[in-house]
Amino acid sequence: MAVIEKYPSIFHVSGGDGNKTPILVKLTEKAAKIAAEEGDVRQVMEPIIVNKLRKLLMMSIDCRVPLEKIEFIRSELGLMRDFKECLIPKYPEFFTVIDVNGFPYLNLEIWDSSIAVTAREEKLVAVSSTLEGDVTNFGGDHKKVKISKDGNFSGPFAFEMNFPVSFRPNMKYLEEVQKWQKMPFPSPYLSARRFEPADPKARKRAVAVLHEVLSLTMEKRLNSAQLDAFHAEYQLPVKLLLCLVKHHGIFYMTNKGAKSTVLLKDAYNGINLIEKCPLLRFNDKFVGLGCKRDDNAGKKIPLS
Repeated sequence: MAVIEKYPSIFHVSGGDGNKTPILVKLTEKAAKIAAEEGDVRQVMEPIIVNKLRKLLMMSIDCRVPLEKIEFIRSELGLMRDFKECLIPKYPEFFTVIDVNGFPYLNLEIWDSSIAVTAREEKLVAVSSTLEGDVTNFGGDHKKVKISKDGNFSGPFAFEMNFPVSFRPNMKYLEEVQKWQKMPFPSPYLSARRFEPADPKARKRAVAVLHEVLSLTMEKRLNSAQLDAFHAEYQLPVKLLLCLVKHHGIFYMTNKGAKSTVLLKDAYNGINLIEKCPLLRFNDKFVGLGCKRDDNAGKKIPLS
């Protein structure tokens, strides 16, 4: 009740007036109106979520992922608790649940090259003309080489970089970043079995896989344990945390420990998520309502 009383704009409490009448809790008119929209929001989200699941499976080595690992990131994907019973059976053309060594796996039924496009590639096409970055010249009088001071580079294999404000890279570091930005690499949607893990191009591909997995979540973030759970399916780097720290212009970590949360920097403007899916916008309505003070917020409701 102490929690409920903090949100009078969401919950209406009645009863408990000392006559041993039961306390009744219901949504306020405004909250009930928002709650009534959830069915429509879920309908809009369904094809979005189905598409994300297909892409997650397409990136895995065998186009299948243990169901328990999907459940591990269920809320981050926007899946409902009963997705195994209510969502998966609705799309037999895309998914089947198969047994692998006694464990249920979500299996991809059909490959679709039309959706084998990463979020990075989609964004690159949209903003390619603005990714030149802040460019200056370094080098001697005989040969001047253009080096991006912020790590950004315009090209088909480049990632958007956002270095910490306090980070002051030297010329050698920036040259290495530009070399890495120019390096081509295989698509995350090609099987990792086709590449030697030690190959620099394969290591860059692993960064792209991490970027794409995070891009498929609602808030573009997962904790390190959730990412590491998909190590086998996506052939993630053995030293995952070290890889994330190394590429601090792409990923942000809340801390460097085992319980860190990893976010995609290019998905945020400061602390604000740039693009929100319909379900997040729906949730924001409740958050916004909870932040508003009701006219009767100062009145205590008797609990006994």
